[in-house]
Amino acid sequence: MPAIMNQRDLEFLVYELFNSEALTTRERYEEHNRETFDATIDLARRIAEDKFMPIQLKVDKNQPTFDGKRVEMIPEIKDALDTVIESGLGATTEDFELGGMQLPFVVSQIAYSYLSAAGSTALGYVGLTNANCNLISAHGTQEQIEKWVNPMREGRFAGTMAMTEPSAGSGLADLTTSAEPAEDGTYRIKGNKIFISGGDHDLNENIVHLVLARVKGAPKGIKGVSLFIVPKFLVNDDGSVGERNDVALAGLWHKMGGRGHTSCTMSFGEKDGAVGYLVGEENQGLKYMFHMMNEARIMVGTGAACTALIGYQYALEYAKERPQGRLLSNKDPLSAPVNIIEHSDVKRMLLQQKAYAEGAFTLCLFGSALYEDEKTAPDQEQREKAAMMLEFLTPIIKSWPSEYGPKSNDLAIQVLGGHGYMDEHPVEMYYRDNRLNPIHEGTTGIQSLDLLGRKVPMKGFAAYQLVLSEMKADAEAAAQTHPQQSQALLAAVARLETTTQTVLAATQDYNLDLVFANSVEYLDMFGNIVVAWMWLKTGAAVSKGLESATHDDDRNYYQGKLQAMKFFFEYQLPKIYTSADLLESINRTTFDMQNDWF
Repeated sequence: MPAIMNQRDLEFLVYELFNSEALTTRERYEEHNRETFDATIDLARRIAEDKFMPIQLKVDKNQPTFDGKRVEMIPEIKDALDTVIESGLGATTEDFELGGMQLPFVVSQIAYSYLSAAGSTALGYVGLTNANCNLISAHGTQEQIEKWVNPMREGRFAGTMAMTEPSAGSGLADLTTSAEPAEDGTYRIKGNKIFISGGDHDLNENIVHLVLARVKGAPKGIKGVSLFIVPKFLVNDDGSVGERNDVALAGLWHKMGGRGHTSCTMSFGEKDGAVGYLVGEENQGLKYMFHMMNEARIMVGTGAACTALIGYQYALEYAKERPQGRLLSNKDPLSAPVNIIEHSDVKRMLLQQKAYAEGAFTLCLFGSALYEDEKTAPDQEQREKAAMMLEFLTPIIKSWPSEYGPKSNDLAIQVLGGHGYMDEHPVEMYYRDNRLNPIHEGTTGIQSLDLLGRKVPMKGFAAYQLVLSEMKADAEAAAQTHPQQSQALLAAVARLETTTQTVLAATQDYNLDLVFANSVEYLDMFGNIVVAWMWLKTGAAVSKGLESATHDDDRNYYQGKLQAMKFFFEYQLPKIYTSADLLESINRTTFDMQNDWF
C-alpha cells in the first residue's frame, strides 16, 4: 500500500517547526508528553490504513442513493467512522471529562491528516459534527449542550450546518426560510435548503441541523437572520430519540468527487413546521454561524492540503519506480531506461507539488497553532494577538490550499501520464475530491472580498499591520541563514503594502465594484506572500535541524525542504509582481465587459 503521508515530515512539523512538545508545560496539557502525542498520531495512521485506504475506490464508485425513504451507502463507511469515534479520535481536542483526548490543536491536525488524506470527505461527518458541537457550546444554553452536544460528542448524533437555499446561494441576506414562535417557546421552521453536507443518512441515531432562518417581522438582510437547532428526530426528556421532526430529505446531489459524504436537498416544515430551538438571541444567527463557518473554512483548507499531500506522495513513489526513456545526454539506445524521476520536467512537477502541498499544510497548521494560543496561551496579550491573526488569515487559510491543492493534484496526474488519467490509479480521484474545496464554505471570490473589504481594514488595520509586522520580523531574523529569501520576502511585503494602499485609496475615486473587480488577484497575491513566509519559517527550522543531523536520511530530508523553499521563492513568489501591477492600475478589463459581449 502506498504511503498516505510522509511520517518524517509530520514529525518535523509537530516537533521541530511548531515545537508542540513545549505545550505540555501549559496546565491543560500537563498530562501529555511526546509519547502520548506519538501514540495518537500512530493510532490515526493505523485506522487510516486499515479502514479508509482499502475502501477509497469503492466509496468513489458507489455514491449514496435515495429510494424515496432512506439513504443507502456502502456499510464500510459506517464501520470506518465508528472506528474513529470508538478510538476517541472523534474528540481529540475536547476536555477529558467530556470524553475527549484534550490534545493540542496542532497535534490533533497532524493525526487527522492521515484520516483526512485517506478518507477524503467521508471524514466530513465527524468534522462538521465537531464544529456543530463547538458552536452550540459557545452560544447555546446549558440545557442545549446537554441535550444536543453531549450525544454528538459520544457519536450517537451527527451535526450539520444548513445555510444555502435554492434561490439565495451564498447570498444569505436573501434567504427565505422562516421561523414562527410557538407557545411552548420553540419555533416552527419552514423552508428549503440545498447542498447540505451530511444532511441525511443512517450513520447515527439522530442528525442535529443548525438552520439559518428569518423570524416573522425580522429586519431585512443579514441583520434579520436567526439560528436554530432543528433535529431530524425530536428528543425525549430522558435523552432518548423520539418521533420524527418535520424534516425531510427531498433528494441527493451527485458529485464530481467527495462521494462518501451525502449532499442533500432538505425540506423543513412541509406539514406543520419543523420544531426548532433558538440559539442565543433572535437576529444574531449569522454572527453565531460564523463560529462554525470559520472552523469549517479552516477544515476545508486543511482537507485540501491533505488531499494534495497524498496525491504528491503517490506521484513521488510512482516516479521512483516507473522506468521510461533516457536522459538527453545519453546517446546509447541499448542502455536501460531510467526511472522517470530522473527527468528534469518530472522533477519540476514533483518539486512544484511539494512546494504547494507542504506549504499549504504548514499554513493550516500555523492556523491551528494560532487557535491554540488563542485558547491556552498563559498571557492574555498573546491570546488576543493570536485571535486577531487567525481571524485575519482565515480567508487565506481556506482559499490558498483550496486553489493550489487541486493544482498539485493536477500535476500528480501529469507525472503518471496516461496512467494518471485512468481510475486504476487514485490520483484522478484525488483531483476530483479536491476540486470541491475552492467552492464550498465560501468561494474564492467570497474569500477575496472578505480579505480586502473586511479583514484588511478591520480594527483600524490593526490585524493587517500585525500580520505584516510578523512577516517582517521573521524575514529579518532569517537574514543570516537565508539572506536571499529574507530579502525577497521583505520586498514582497513592501510591494503588498503599496498595492493595498493604492487599491483602498481608489475606493474614494472609483466605483466600488470596479475597485473590487480584481479582489481575487489580491487574495492570490497575499496568499503567495503568506505561504512564502511559511516556507521561510520552515527554512529556519531546517537550518537548526541540519546543524545536528547525523544521518544521511535526515540530511537528505532537510535538503529537500530547502530546495522546495527555494523553488517557491524563485518560481511562485515572483508572480506577485504581475498581480501588483494589475491591481495598482485598477484594471478595468473584467469590469468593462458587457453581458451581451459574451
